[in-house]
Amino acid sequence: MIYPGYTPRIGTEPLILHYGLPFKVGNWSFSKLEHHEDGIVYDCNRLFPPPPFPREVEVMESDPNVKRALYLSIECINTLNEGLLLHHTSVGCPKPQWSKYLSFLKSKRFSELTKPKYWNSLKVENKLTVQHVALSKSRHPKTHTLFSTECSSYFDWQTVGLMHSFRVSGQPGNITRLLSCTDEELKNYKGRDLAPTHYVPSMNRHPLTGDWYPAINKPAAVLHWINHVQTDAEFIVILDADMIMRGPITPWEYGAKLGHPVSTPYDYLIGCDNILAKIHTRNPSACEKVGGVIIMHIDDLRRFAMLWLHKSEEVRADKDHYATNITGDIYASGWISEMYGYSFAAAELNLRHIIKSDILIYPGYVPLPGVNYKVFHYGLRFGVGDWSFDKADWRNADIVNTCWAKFPEPPDPSAITKGDQNARERDLLSIECGKALNKALYLHHKRRNCPRLSTTIGSISKKIEEVLTSNKSERVTQRSSTTTIGRNVEHMDVTRQQAVERATDTVSRVHGSKRLARSSKMWIFAVWAISVVVFLLVISMFFSDRRRSASRSRASRSQKAHNLTMKQTV
Repeated sequence: MIYPGYTPRIGTEPLILHYGLPFKVGNWSFSKLEHHEDGIVYDCNRLFPPPPFPREVEVMESDPNVKRALYLSIECINTLNEGLLLHHTSVGCPKPQWSKYLSFLKSKRFSELTKPKYWNSLKVENKLTVQHVALSKSRHPKTHTLFSTECSSYFDWQTVGLMHSFRVSGQPGNITRLLSCTDEELKNYKGRDLAPTHYVPSMNRHPLTGDWYPAINKPAAVLHWINHVQTDAEFIVILDADMIMRGPITPWEYGAKLGHPVSTPYDYLIGCDNILAKIHTRNPSACEKVGGVIIMHIDDLRRFAMLWLHKSEEVRADKDHYATNITGDIYASGWISEMYGYSFAAAELNLRHIIKSDILIYPGYVPLPGVNYKVFHYGLRFGVGDWSFDKADWRNADIVNTCWAKFPEPPDPSAITKGDQNARERDLLSIECGKALNKALYLHHKRRNCPRLSTTIGSISKKIEEVLTSNKSERVTQRSSTTTIGRNVEHMDVTRQQAVERATDTVSRVHGSKRLARSSKMWIFAVWAISVVVFLLVISMFFSDRRRSASRSRASRSQKAHNLTMKQTV
């Protein structure tokens, strides 16, 4: 399937033209929304505006693949018009008047352009055979890692964390950040150099419905990347920005293959078991509760990405089934529509996942015994003792662009002395995640050539820690556990958000404090210089006064001597 207006992949023959979006050829354009209330079906011999003729398209574009896209566009509208003509004839409309366009629709040229396209099963079987041979020769097929973000400081510090962990994890292949931004956001965006980046138009607000749903950027960005980037990778690993890698995630380790992607369990997607799946997929029995980490063959992703976006839009629009008992979404807001879009699209294509519970863990969850997890997903609040971390607390903090800014340090692992082994392992993983984020930020600031840490900055960092650990008497600790995976998360201080805001404000003033210190030195120097000048003026005035006094004394003695001389003469 292809949208008219999109450039087809080389060597691919679309079987379906989906004219759901506006498209154009030269000065001619078509949008189905403009004909929403159009009674064209009932108006005898009325057609849509005819597109340019093939010979006109021939001179519009020199690139043969782009030219092929234009041919597909005019084929779509010409087929619609041919259908309207046949319909009008079937309902008894009079024969239409001759025109150049009608003559073209009945011509051999049009017949050749619109001849049926058939599924070449032999070609597909040969492709599978070639792939099997290639895999047998090489144990390690090429992989490429993707993650999606937006133009914000919130996603920037997550990018720094993930990129550092990617570099030290030993993950094979390259990585690409799918950055969804508006043109206006890009003008002032400072994080272009944080990762290898593919820029994607923002879908925060849906261009057709106006719905505000930033989560849909993920499938939209993957689709955009697939349609605009040539890759030689056989497998694509898809992660979220709020993840830390602890080791390589490879298709050969987990058994990913064509038709069988690998993913991690998302047991709360209960819509796979109820009416939601029956509404949104023709194959509800194939719906699987998966998400988070995805390893998918590139050929599966190419036919899956468009459907992933469509199903996400479809579930998001189904507001009648937002209820928690249907979706599992505790907010009943449709926020996890993109996750259901993934599961329903996979079910539609009958992609059967290899579900692995030993790839990903949420910090704060009790780990399975002996499992070496490859990914931290810090999407929920977690904590150890009085320390805790919630990514949402740092949504507006510009951690990346503030030199040496970091998150509150977690406790030292040596301080964990709990007798319960499960609780100890849980806390050690939470500490590891927090320290990994701070180490990534430290190295980022070092690469930026931030000035050396001073005692002033050190005292400010200490103050941040004190602010975040204050109000201990007001803390309310809540504990919750689940029987499925033994989660035991300590919920922290209900006033922590205010503390975090105070800490963030303190961090943002680090450079201001340094500038103030430099300014103070300048003032001290100025005061000292003024004091010296004043002192010299006073000394000068003192000696000037002495000289004047001496002059007056000499003048007085001279006058007295003169008077005495005059008396003696008389």
